[in-house]
Amino acid sequence: MQVSLLIFICFILAAIICWFTIDYRLGRKDHLSKSKHTQYSPKKSNIELFTDGESLYNDLFNEIRNSQHSIHVLFYIIKNDEISQEFLSLLSEKASKGIKVRLLLDYVGSLTLKKQKVNELKANGVMFAYTHKPKLPYLFYTFQARNHRKITVIDGKVSYLGGFNIAREYIGKDSKFGFWRDYHLKITGRGVTDLQEQFLKDWYEATEDNLLKDQQYFLDQPSGNITHKFISTYGENLTKHFITFINDAKKEIIICSPYFIPGKEIFDELLAALARGIKVRVMVPMKQDHPLVMEASFPYFDKLLLAGCEIYRYYHGFYHSKVIVIDDHLCDIGTANFDKRSLYLNDEMNCLIYDKEFIQGVKEQIYEDFHRSEQLTYSAYQKRPFIQRGKEAFATLVSHFL
Repeated sequence: MQVSLLIFICFILAAIICWFTIDYRLGRKDHLSKSKHTQYSPKKSNIELFTDGESLYNDLFNEIRNSQHSIHVLFYIIKNDEISQEFLSLLSEKASKGIKVRLLLDYVGSLTLKKQKVNELKANGVMFAYTHKPKLPYLFYTFQARNHRKITVIDGKVSYLGGFNIAREYIGKDSKFGFWRDYHLKITGRGVTDLQEQFLKDWYEATEDNLLKDQQYFLDQPSGNITHKFISTYGENLTKHFITFINDAKKEIIICSPYFIPGKEIFDELLAALARGIKVRVMVPMKQDHPLVMEASFPYFDKLLLAGCEIYRYYHGFYHSKVIVIDDHLCDIGTANFDKRSLYLNDEMNCLIYDKEFIQGVKEQIYEDFHRSEQLTYSAYQKRPFIQRGKEAFATLVSHFL
């Protein structure tokens, strides 16, 4: 009887694994066939950097209060806490006054947002939709592939892009994390139209409401001072961009990410960069906000440390920044983490900045955070407890979905 039960359980597990595998592969193929990697043309805009949530929220909320025409918002996470309620109430207030407000949220990322609140938003005139709702026939894949972009466009004139979502932890009010370091951009000028276009593409995918040719949302903008371009990815092509960045480096590569799970291709390129004398520095958080993501990073640290890579672990709160700096000629700031989920699953949006003065300011902020970090030595790495090593082995198996 016990043998029969064991065989039955093994059969069920095998069937589930087989289903997940087929579902994932076919779902990914279907998704990529319908989506399009976009590399927008270079633009000149004015760009302001925010590295703490309170300053960002003050600026963002104020721009929304002063909006006259339209508010387009896409976030991965909005929760039910007091900060989220303040933000949503502000959107409701503007919608009730006749401003065209569109709010697009990732279904899984914002799963905790109550239906009652969604209905309240709609009743006040907010046009609301979820993006990437899990659906048949590829239920497993659609549950995993998420829209991780964070885009806001106000009146077609002011836009935001970066790593912050909307919740109390992003302004340091969650005792579990403490201070929250992240990078977010405020963009005015020619680049606003690209973010508007990407938002409306995502809105159309979620709602079938096509506004991409509606000129009221695409205003002529003056040229700014900073040369940049956007890239949007749909679970593909980001690896190629990151490898290009690494290969372009002549002296220095700085990678800042809450999750460092680069996969074999990028990992090999980093080792090759170290071998040709490039200084490589990586900053990750000391804390983790999701199970196993830290453990999934550690197997990569072994060869990187031995090859001379400097790895810093930020202890002054939680580190959620998504930044790559190559020498003094390229800075990548956006929504993509340096992990397999961003590389192979999520929809992401990054801004590549080519202005030396702006890049120097970013580097100065990163250098400050190096001083709030602990550098990981190889001897400390080798002293990891046996339990952690076991977790690392399991985390490596499931790292694609962390």
